[in-house]
Amino acid sequence: QVQFVESGGGLVQPGGSLRLSCAASGFTLKDYAIGWFRQAPGKEREGVACIEMRDDSSTHSTYYGDSVAGRFTISGDNAKYTAFLQMNSLKPEDTAVYYCATAVWGSTCPPLTTHYFAAWGQGTQVTVSS
Repeated sequence: QVQFVESGGGLVQPGGSLRLSCAASGFTLKDYAIGWFRQAPGKEREGVACIEMRDDSSTHSTYYGDSVAGRFTISGDNAKYTAFLQMNSLKPEDTAVYYCATAVWGSTCPPLTTHYFAAWGQGTQVTVSS
């Protein structure tokens, strides 16, 4: 059973930065894709970013939601089955619980919608406030 554990969340002032980690266990694949999502109270879960992990490549294709492009950067470590999300220039609108999950159908990033991802973690709270 694949399980994810998110960490790194906390309280940060507007304009600040945080780095989230997503550690996977029970993963046996060499090639896979991990997505970051977030959900604020009263809102639907929103796709943030996705990274394609490749065992035979030093580079990984990445994709971002429009709301975070240019501010967030996703990266990963294939061997450690871990993904990261560097969050810069944070805004109050970024306040949410952040989750990670794996793409269901393969090692390429599907559209950033919850229907294509599974094995959700418990999430880590990110609060951006003065």
